[in-house]
Amino acid sequence: MAEAFGYDEINLNCGCPSDRVQGGAFGACLMQTPEVVAECVAAMKAAVRVPVTVKCRIGVDDQDPEQALDALTSSVRAAGADALIVHARKAWLQGLSPKENREIPPLDHARVHRLKAANPGLPVAINGGIRAPSEWLPHLDHVDGVMIGREAYQNPAVLLEVDPLLFASVPPVADSFAAMTAFEPYVAAELARGTRLHAITRHLTGLFTGLPGARSFRQMLATACMAPDAGLDALRAAVACVTRPSEQAGREPEGRAA
Repeated sequence: MAEAFGYDEINLNCGCPSDRVQGGAFGACLMQTPEVVAECVAAMKAAVRVPVTVKCRIGVDDQDPEQALDALTSSVRAAGADALIVHARKAWLQGLSPKENREIPPLDHARVHRLKAANPGLPVAINGGIRAPSEWLPHLDHVDGVMIGREAYQNPAVLLEVDPLLFASVPPVADSFAAMTAFEPYVAAELARGTRLHAITRHLTGLFTGLPGARSFRQMLATACMAPDAGLDALRAAVACVTRPSEQAGREPEGRAA
């Protein structure tokens, strides 16, 4: 079904520790049964033509990360997994909330580096606590990729640094304002299908992080864009609250930007 939707990759989540996920026997609890994960990967590989990858932790609860991560890696690699994305923290299935599981267990990036060194033929990406562009390149000396999670959601403009930093090329859009212009046709098409504007704009709150007017932008998303009949005009009005960098010179400060 996912392949039919046009996705380029199918990723099996073995990293989420929430109670609801555990109740469905998926997420991080699967690290306790690497043979089950291997069966899943093999079945998925047999069903699709696109890559099948696995996202995991370095271990859960009292597992030894040296043994647990190696066991999972060995199993999914034998089953044909095309890559492994590793959140470099343990997950505690009891006692910590999903939010706490993203922050409290200590990071162990070196463990993921060692995993890649031991599996040179398996693409390995690292995840967890990696935010600023200056932090990306050192990891790429050890692994094949870096996954940016919360930072990409909370401050998506950071992704504009990817192309010039890693590929010596210009980004697909110049800034967040240009991104919004490029986004409008999608928004218009979804509105025409009956999708409410808020279903889309609720994910845009971090788009103008750090710019004057970002707070007003978020307020507009939480008010005018919430209306049942809100359309592109409401979204454009929200964007208009933000001061473009080229317009900042000579303006009086409005208080904290974000």
